[in-house]
Amino acid sequence: TNCLTTVWRLFRNLSEDQQRYEKQLIFEHPVFAKICQQLLRDARRMSRGDLVFNLHAVVNLGVPQNTILVQTLVRVCQEKLNQLDNRCLSVLATTLSGLDKDKNVSALQAGLQLLVEQRIPSIRDIFILQNLMKCMGKDAPLFLKKKLEMAVLKEIDHLTFPNALRMVLALVAMNYCSVPILNACSKKIQENVHGAPFRRLIVILESCYSLQYRNVELFSALADYVNSTACLWDKRQIMLILSAFETLGFQPSELMDIFAKKVTEDPEFLNLKNLLVVLRVYSRLNYVPRDQKHLFFETLHSCLNNYLPQISNTELLKAVYSLSILGYLPHRAIDELLQKDSRNELLSDDLYNEQKEIMLHCVKACMELDSPSFTKPEFVLTESFSSLVSPTLRKAQEALIELLGDENMFQQNVQLPHKYHIDFEIRMDSDRKKVLPIAAADEAADSSVQRLAFLFVPLSAFCLGTMHPQGKLAMKKRHLNKLGYHVILVPNKKFQEMTNEDAVQFLRRKIYSEDAFSFSEVTVQDNN
Repeated sequence: TNCLTTVWRLFRNLSEDQQRYEKQLIFEHPVFAKICQQLLRDARRMSRGDLVFNLHAVVNLGVPQNTILVQTLVRVCQEKLNQLDNRCLSVLATTLSGLDKDKNVSALQAGLQLLVEQRIPSIRDIFILQNLMKCMGKDAPLFLKKKLEMAVLKEIDHLTFPNALRMVLALVAMNYCSVPILNACSKKIQENVHGAPFRRLIVILESCYSLQYRNVELFSALADYVNSTACLWDKRQIMLILSAFETLGFQPSELMDIFAKKVTEDPEFLNLKNLLVVLRVYSRLNYVPRDQKHLFFETLHSCLNNYLPQISNTELLKAVYSLSILGYLPHRAIDELLQKDSRNELLSDDLYNEQKEIMLHCVKACMELDSPSFTKPEFVLTESFSSLVSPTLRKAQEALIELLGDENMFQQNVQLPHKYHIDFEIRMDSDRKKVLPIAAADEAADSSVQRLAFLFVPLSAFCLGTMHPQGKLAMKKRHLNKLGYHVILVPNKKFQEMTNEDAVQFLRRKIYSEDAFSFSEVTVQDNN
């Protein structure tokens, strides 16, 4: 046992290349065969600790699972399962998680799961608990996940920083989002984030994405740490951290400013792959650097032009789409894109065809509405689809009827050019004091009539923890402004949580407030 476990401890600290070489030497060594033979003979006479540690060692050293040695050790573990203490259960669970399912392994895993369920109340070691969580995996029944969660919460005060990281990974392995555990881990990570290496930060952010866990305080602490140590990170590392934040919908504005400056100072960093990542991050998070908007755009545009001869059709569409969402039109790239579209080279019979069509439609809308030559039309052709509204908008409809007195005072399910849709439209006089009936406003067709567009949108359409619209919503808001609408964005989830009286008062403030009618030129970063 001492021999095998020592070999394993030395082996696991080697690089991958070294491990391949050393593994060959170990297997060819005459003494290794003798040890394996002795292990096979003595398996049933071994202590419980020696048994599970030997199985762990031989499996991790690469002894094939279908050998008599591994299969015998698995069967003996099954026979002695009830004799194993909690530490041995943890080691055994770790070992089994690395084995393929066969008859013996499946039987042992089933017995282990039953035993863990019985033992959970007696386990006080948080390391053992998180190891069991990791090894039970996503296939563990929900009741067992909840039992493990309750056991961890009893010991949560003993959580250390390394344990917090391992606990997050254990929850990912179990595919179980325990908010109380994650909140405790988050607090511990925030207290100890300084000095954390790059890979650890990425693992934390990727784990939060996998678990659909959103914590603005945690993300802000991680972003502040990278901000304060930006000189120690290379551009690729910052880009990957920003990309991880983007998948979470979190906008670290200060870090994005720092990175933009680095990019404009050294555009050579932007190979095609990096350029597409940067465009995706800044467009989705709807962010343009505060002090160097023009320079930043020109840098990205110039890099894109350099790659036009070699860029694929899909990559070209993604790049032009991202810049268009930000309100910037890369004319040369657009010309290339339209030529490919006219030759039917952009769309193919793949799974993403519908997505490409939507992106191309957005680009064409931006070409018209964001063009410097575009002027606000005196009349916009609208079409009301139906008087029926979706269940999620029924509360808003009832509140508007109570506030305005009549369904004829507003229009719902309004369809506009470029496939834009408005949930509710309200028209007011030029003094913004009186709501006009829709029919009367149509007959007047007066350019002084003020048009309000209410958009009830999910929280996911905003950057996390803010009312800052993400890229597609910001583009829609910008374009509706160009068409003559004053746009009011309403987070639908928060609206649904209001009482009926509060909902009416909320809409009253939005309709009659001076702020709702500030019609200055909308910036890309408009925070509504």
